[in-house]
Amino acid sequence: MSAARITAHPAFVTGAIDRRIFGSFVEHLGRAVYTGIYEPGHPAADAEGWRTDVAELTRELGTTVVRYPGGNFVSNYRWEDGVGPRESRPTRIDLAWRTIEPNAIGTDDFVRWCALTGTEPMMAVNLGTRGAAEAADLVEYCNTPGGTTLSELRRANGADAPHDIRLWCLGNEMDGPWQIGHRTADDYGRLASQAAQAMRRVDPTIELVACGSSGREMATFGEWERVVLEHVFDDVEYISVHAYYQERDGDRASFLASGASFEAFFHEVIATADAVAARRHSSKRIKLSVDEWNVWYIDDFAGETNLELAERPRLIEDVYSALDAVVVGDLLTTLVRNADRVAVACLAQLVNVIAPIMTEPGGEAWRQTTFYPVALLAQHARGVALDARLDAPRLTTAKHGEVDALSAAVVWNSEAGELVLSITNRSTESVSTALDHVGFTDVELIEAVTLVADDEGPRRTAAEVADAAPRPLEGVVAGEHSTSLTLPPESWSLVRLRASA
Repeated sequence: MSAARITAHPAFVTGAIDRRIFGSFVEHLGRAVYTGIYEPGHPAADAEGWRTDVAELTRELGTTVVRYPGGNFVSNYRWEDGVGPRESRPTRIDLAWRTIEPNAIGTDDFVRWCALTGTEPMMAVNLGTRGAAEAADLVEYCNTPGGTTLSELRRANGADAPHDIRLWCLGNEMDGPWQIGHRTADDYGRLASQAAQAMRRVDPTIELVACGSSGREMATFGEWERVVLEHVFDDVEYISVHAYYQERDGDRASFLASGASFEAFFHEVIATADAVAARRHSSKRIKLSVDEWNVWYIDDFAGETNLELAERPRLIEDVYSALDAVVVGDLLTTLVRNADRVAVACLAQLVNVIAPIMTEPGGEAWRQTTFYPVALLAQHARGVALDARLDAPRLTTAKHGEVDALSAAVVWNSEAGELVLSITNRSTESVSTALDHVGFTDVELIEAVTLVADDEGPRRTAAEVADAAPRPLEGVVAGEHSTSLTLPPESWSLVRLRASA
């Protein structure tokens, strides 16, 4: 059995954990909205048609912020179509996913759903087929108290108080050739700057996210960020990161090490942003909005141009395994570990579409395997991420080269007096691990659980998923200066310790 050591001290802090990293994403795609969060007539639907079983699971998941309405959908969306009386709203063809969109759910409706679930809305504006004027109009509709045509329209539509939406995305994946209104970095940067300035003239207090690359593998990655930030550096707080991972060709080792690529992606975008800051002699630090991340078996998706025109189609409804859940746990651990620069993150998506929650029209709602690590970390990863040092064996992978066999984040919640370790064993053997908690006293074990990958494949029923749920991690011993544990092969674990500092 190999051995590893993690050293953490309360004086060495990476950064405060922004609660917005436990976000999610609801796009008008497939069944995410219709028969996902909204299904009038369902036995669990409330008077407005919201599925209360899904709302309850959203709260259990610990979701803090939800990005809406897209995604690719937003790049040909007219926000005006989704407000006002439902019977007056037009039915359109959504060009992104070739779906018939009834516009039964729109901006005001979504904000009410956020209130129901206790989540913060994160709104995206259309910079594919529209521009600065329409983006500023939407901010005026949402955030101006009254006295203007658009704010009074909102009030007439039933929202007397402003929605006060803080977070706004300046378009979506504008580097992608699949995107309606795809642009070069230079063209997008100019438009995003114009939109940002117009939106801020309406509400100077909003926070803005510029589109980064749609993936680290994009041919324009790096140069896209540089050019865009040269235009929008003074206009935005965040630049987006989108990342999806899947097991390919049976390469399980590379899949389990996806977090290493995820973290390298962060560091490369941060380096580019800081280089732009240095050239401008600026102390401003652009942070990351990782507003799309997940395991997605994209190779199984036929592609947007091959879709038959339909309403509420079953699109991208991946069914997850215990292995997928371990990788999701590791990806979220990576987000927590980089708390100094990752300020927002959205698991894409929330319901039915590559989601931790699944539903059946007229039927039940249930958790997928990936639900468990997200819910546990959202509940317990509060406070600050410590700058913990890891000494672990190394693995060689076909896709990512040499990586650490372990991936860990150590969180200190001083208010609760709780030290939390989130840790993944990427290797195929058990690893004897010591957490040296230097500077902490009165250390006691509260809880230790583990989620272990297996060869069962996708878990298709609620009962199968429950069989893969985290189980107690046996043999954890909390000592005065160090806590010892043995990590099962290919596992994600959470250890909670009571402590003083």
